[in-house]
Amino acid sequence: MIVERPSPNHDERGRAVDMLVLHYTGMTSAAAALERLCDAEAKVSAHYTIDEDGTVYVHVPEDRRAWHSGVSHWAGVDNVNARSIGIELVNPGHEWGYRAFPQPQIAALIRLSQGIVMRHPIATSQVLGHSDVAPTRKEDPGELFPWEKLAAAGIGLWPQAMASDIGPDALIRYGYDPKAPLDKVITAFQRHFRPAKLDGEWDPECAGLLASLIRQAGV
Repeated sequence: MIVERPSPNHDERGRAVDMLVLHYTGMTSAAAALERLCDAEAKVSAHYTIDEDGTVYVHVPEDRRAWHSGVSHWAGVDNVNARSIGIELVNPGHEWGYRAFPQPQIAALIRLSQGIVMRHPIATSQVLGHSDVAPTRKEDPGELFPWEKLAAAGIGLWPQAMASDIGPDALIRYGYDPKAPLDKVITAFQRHFRPAKLDGEWDPECAGLLASLIRQAGV
């Protein structure tokens, strides 16, 4: 089901889109999240919100800039909002009882995202989590998010294990913020691509996964 819930918090301008950024709402309920996203005083918005039952709420047209990523960086771009579409997934997040994302929600996300990447030139390496573009501030959508399942559906990349001695400086080559503390960047990378161990420490497994991603992305 698709429901129109317009948000007043966006910029009235056309723009080119080449990133997709996924978030969790991090609030106690879907109703609270929707109220905030549609409240002019809150000064936050996203293009879409997906409830746990798969209902898709449409807030901001895709050709308008929504206010979802805040201070952010990816692949040399400091204003990620200007070039991205933001999707919020209803989930209480780490503060209010983080939990797995239900199958109907993920199925709706895959359908929506497949349409988005068909409408816009979004490379698989440009499908990101909020924690990827803001590693010092954000943890969402978090280590329980099924990135591998999305990649299997053509949404984003998933690495294959391989041997490599590549160092963590190559995270900047992949797209992460060179100004962010390295341990925060490593943790963000782990949260997305190696969620079983979030210690902020570079190790051979991380090196192999990053090398695989760089090879797939061609960066």
